Amino acid sequence: MGTAIEVLGNALIAAFIAQVLKMIYFLILHKKINFKIFTTTGGMPSSHSAGVMSLSFTIGYIEGMNSVMFALALGYAFVVMYDAAGIRRSAGKIAATMNRVMEEFYAHRPSAAGEKLKELLGHTPLEVFMGAVVGIVVSYVIHFLILQ
Repeated sequence: MGTAIEVLGNALIAAFIAQVLKMIYFLILHKKINFKIFTTTGGMPSSHSAGVMSLSFTIGYIEGMNSVMFALALGYAFVVMYDAAGIRRSAGKIAATMNRVMEEFYAHRPSAAGEKLKELLGHTPLEVFMGAVVGIVVSYVIHFLILQ
C-alpha cells in the first residue's frame, strides 16, 4: 500500500541518484572529481526529470496507470522536462553568449564586467530522457522490489 511518503521519497531518491550519476559521468568525462556538480543544474542525467518521472510513476503504481492522479502527475512531469530542455537550455545559451560579449567588451578591465552568468541551466533532450529513465527505474525498483 503506497503513501505520500513513498511518492515523495521516491522522487527525492531518484533526483539524488541522478545527481550522483551526474558526478560519476563528469568523472568519467573529465578524469577529475568535482563535488560542485552535485549541487548544480544541467548535465547528464537530468535530476529534475528523474524526480518528476519517479513521482509520476509511483503515483501510477499506487493509484493505477489509468487514474486521473497519474495523468495529472505525468502532465506536470512533461511540463518540467519540456522546460528543462527548452526554456532553461535557451537561457543557458543566452548566458554563454552574454559572458563572451562581456569578456570582449571589458577585455581591458575584466573586473568591470562583474560576475559571470551561470551557463549550465538546462538540458539536452538526451539528458532529459536519461533522467526520465532513471526516475522510472528507481520508482519501479523501490515500489515493486523493495517495498513489496
